[in-house]
Amino acid sequence: MGLSVREVAAVLELLGVDRSHGAVWNWTHDLAESQADPPTAEPSRVAVDEKQIEVDVEKKWLFAAIDTESKLLLEIDVYSRRGTDPAAAFLYRLTEKHDVSNAEFLVDAGGYLTALFRHDLSGQLDYEERNHIEKWFQTVSIDRFRSFWRGS
Repeated sequence: MGLSVREVAAVLELLGVDRSHGAVWNWTHDLAESQADPPTAEPSRVAVDEKQIEVDVEKKWLFAAIDTESKLLLEIDVYSRRGTDPAAAFLYRLTEKHDVSNAEFLVDAGGYLTALFRHDLSGQLDYEERNHIEKWFQTVSIDRFRSFWRGS
C-alpha cells in the first residue's frame, strides 16, 4: 500500500501492537518469500460496506469486503460515487479474486441487494453483525493511516 516500514510500525503502535520497524521489515521479507500470489479465500460470511473519503480534496467512496471469520480483508477499491453500479462492479472484482459463490453477504442498504442479485450472490441486510468492516473503516479513519492515502 505504499507505507514505509516505519509507517507500518507507527500504525501498529496506534492499534496497540508494539513492534519495531526491524520486526516489520523481517515480516515483509518472510511473507514475500513464502507467498508468490495474494491470498485467496472461500469465506462463508462476508461483510461489505463503503465509506466516503477525501483524496486530494475530492470526495470518493472507499469500498471494502472482509471475511467475518478470518478477518481477512478480501478487497478494497475506490469509486467516484456510491450506489448499485459501483457496488456491482466492486462485487465483480471480489468474485474474480475469491470463491464467494457460497458466501452469505452482510450488507447495509447502499445498493448491495440489487448488486448481489446481479451476480447471483446471497445476502441480507444486517446492521449488527458487520462489526469487523466497521472496525476496519475506523482504522482507515486514523489520521496517520489516512495521511499516506493522499495522492495514492
